[in-house]
Amino acid sequence: MEHQIKFGTDGWRGVVAEDYTFANVRRCAQGFAEYLLDKGWKGEWVVVGHDKRFASENFAAAAAEVLAANGLRVWLTDGPTPTPAIAYAVVDKKAVGAINITASHNPPTDNGFKVRDPNGGAIDPASLLEIEARIPASGGVKRLAYSEAEAKGRIKKFDAAPAYISNLQSLVDLEPIKGAGFNVLVEPMWGNGAGWFPRLLAGGKTTMREIHNERNPSFPEMHRPEPIPPNVDVGLRRTVELGADVLLITDGDADRMGIGDENGRFLNQLQVFALLALYLLEVRGQRGPIVKTLSTTSMLDKLGELYGVPVYETGVGFKYVAPKMIETNAMIGGEESGGYAFRGSVPERDGILGNLLFLDFMVKTGKKPSQLLDYLFSKVGAHFYDRIDTQFPTEQRDSVKQRVIAAKPGIALGGLTVAKIDTADGFKFFFDGGGWMLIRFSGTEPIIRVYCEVLDEGRVKPVLEDGLRLAGLK
Repeated sequence: MEHQIKFGTDGWRGVVAEDYTFANVRRCAQGFAEYLLDKGWKGEWVVVGHDKRFASENFAAAAAEVLAANGLRVWLTDGPTPTPAIAYAVVDKKAVGAINITASHNPPTDNGFKVRDPNGGAIDPASLLEIEARIPASGGVKRLAYSEAEAKGRIKKFDAAPAYISNLQSLVDLEPIKGAGFNVLVEPMWGNGAGWFPRLLAGGKTTMREIHNERNPSFPEMHRPEPIPPNVDVGLRRTVELGADVLLITDGDADRMGIGDENGRFLNQLQVFALLALYLLEVRGQRGPIVKTLSTTSMLDKLGELYGVPVYETGVGFKYVAPKMIETNAMIGGEESGGYAFRGSVPERDGILGNLLFLDFMVKTGKKPSQLLDYLFSKVGAHFYDRIDTQFPTEQRDSVKQRVIAAKPGIALGGLTVAKIDTADGFKFFFDGGGWMLIRFSGTEPIIRVYCEVLDEGRVKPVLEDGLRLAGLK
């Protein structure tokens, strides 16, 4: 019996050679092809790109062969390409969608199959189910040999960088950043972000150094290319050693970002989201909705009140954020994992653009990262966050869920009283006086995540520990 492929937040991810095989990638490509053909898009172009994981370029070529055999035409990236550049290429090339071979920030054992819509954004949940339903058994896959597809003009290789860079330059004035004289350290986590900041910002007084900038699918010196501690600890140490003004971080496919301050302290993802929103509102003078997932910061709600802009909350994942950004013409959208999208570009997470905007924030204000955080807290008050990820046997999912469901308002977690519980996506507990805790299952891995954001730093650890106890995992 063939492996049953289930699409999660962005598509499908699996363990290479166990379930993530060439046969299964081709099956996914066939399902996506049939979904596109059902929309009347035979003969249209689809962008296919990939990251630097094991054999990603070969999996991408395999997907391209299937699309070509189904009467679609393929723009295939000529090398590892950041996810935001692939997403922008969909719009630039007037394609009807994209396949991106990447497992983003997952462990080195994994690879993935992401799909994108004609806007370059994540495909909505209902359409993901439609694609999943069309995935056939291996016998139902069409395939045209790569050499033949290329000879017939059904597969064309291209460089996605020039168009993407042109759009970046329309959104951020790079010259003041080049001339600022910053000492910048870049951590691309062995991934697709390597080389991009030196390329964009060379030729001025600002100096750029990179670490972990070669291709190495085992991702040494980190558990996985996820832009959070402890994976970024080496970069934070080097920031202090080199006297850098800031550490810029991109994850494995460069759609997510992270920031380390001049003291080697990690600015968490919620703080960075709020800082980027504050930059757009105050420095740029932009106005428009903010779209955030329920797992991210309440500081955005406070900024919305201060600057008179609406804040929309969605379920976790860009499959919810992207459609809402399009619907509302949002100024910024993002999630807790360090992925943020911006008006003027495609509705896709962009770790390169986000880092450039952060540098511009430093230029325009003359403040270092720690000072920017202090400035944010002067506006909205101090907020403290952390998250614990715990693996558990999948057969325990229902029992864990039942224990959490049994919780009621009025209980205490970490010494804070629960005022209400939201079950829209996981279980979010709101505390009297402010702050929250969220318990939810990962959409891509056998992991339960406990998140919290509170107003007292001393409450973070007790709240998280009580969350694990509530789920029966401590």
